[in-house]
This record gives sequence, C-alpha cells and structure tokens, in this order.
Amino acid sequence: GLIAHYTTIANAVNIPIILYNVSGRTGMKIAPETCAELAKVPNIVGIKEACGDLSAVAKTAALCGPDFDIYSGNDDQTIPIMSIGGTGCISTAANVIPADYHQMTTDFLKGRCKAALKLQLKMIPLIQALFSEVNPIPVKAALNMMGYIEKEYRLPMCEPENATLYLLYDTLSKYGVPIK
Repeated sequence: GLIAHYTTIANAVNIPIILYNVSGRTGMKIAPETCAELAKVPNIVGIKEACGDLSAVAKTAALCGPDFDIYSGNDDQTIPIMSIGGTGCISTAANVIPADYHQMTTDFLKGRCKAALKLQLKMIPLIQALFSEVNPIPVKAALNMMGYIEKEYRLPMCEPENATLYLLYDTLSKYGVPIK
C-alpha cells in the first residue's frame, strides 16, 4: 500500500519528494525494504527519518545507497543518524537555535565529530523541552517568547500547559537564547 501510495503521488508531480517516516504520528513505520523500493522512483529522493530505530535507519542507508538522502526527523538523533549515512536534519529545534544547528551539522560533515557531538549534547535539554508537549505547540511558544511570532494556535492545537511555559522559559534562558 505504501509503495502504491507514494508512487502514485510521485507520478503525479514533477518535483522531488522526501518520504516522512514518523510512526509516532502514523502508527506504522516505513520498512527499510519498502524505502528501497520507493528509492527506485526517480523523484523520490530521500526520507525524513523519525522512527527512532537507528538499526532500521542504518539498514535503509545500506539498501538505498548514497544517492538517497536520509534526514534526521528527531533532533536528538541528528549526529547518530548522520554517522550512519544521514545527510542532515529536518529540524524543530533549528527554528529556535538555527546557528548552532547549522554549526553542528557543518562540523560533522567537515569531520569535526567531537565539536558536533558537543553541540548535540548541549542541545538535549532544549530539545526535550521543545518536545514536552505535542509538536509544534512548544516550539511556537518558544518562538513567541523570543519575539518572532504572535501567540496563535489553530485547533486541534491549544496553548501549552503552564508547566511547559516555565520549562521553556527556564531552558531557553539556560541555553542562552534571548527572550523578549
């Protein structure tokens, strides 16, 4: 079913397609073997991998080859995924700390693995705070605290719990993110 679904979409458009493997939202995973079949479709060029299973990601990389891009969809797994063939990350946290995210992935790609790891580990408390409720509720709250966006949530999203707001404020402050 997934092969037929994505192939139909790919055949209907003339743009590159990136698959999204997010079992936490869909209730199923795109198996590495399924991904390998879909990688044969010319305009399916990669996957945002948020399954949380590094062994499956490694198998996807092995089956699909180096011309198929794998992006981490889990901010806390960017460096581990890049170490097994990933290209980078389609990130939530990068909305809040874009310079650090860019630096981390650049460091890794240029072979500065210890510097990349240091940044990845520094980000962990912030990433956990940004996922303390359903995404994108906390990142919208953080961006509002930073003065970048108005506080607006469309249903079914609603404002975060007060505990989340305190956690975000505290974590952003400790990280050094300017709050307005």
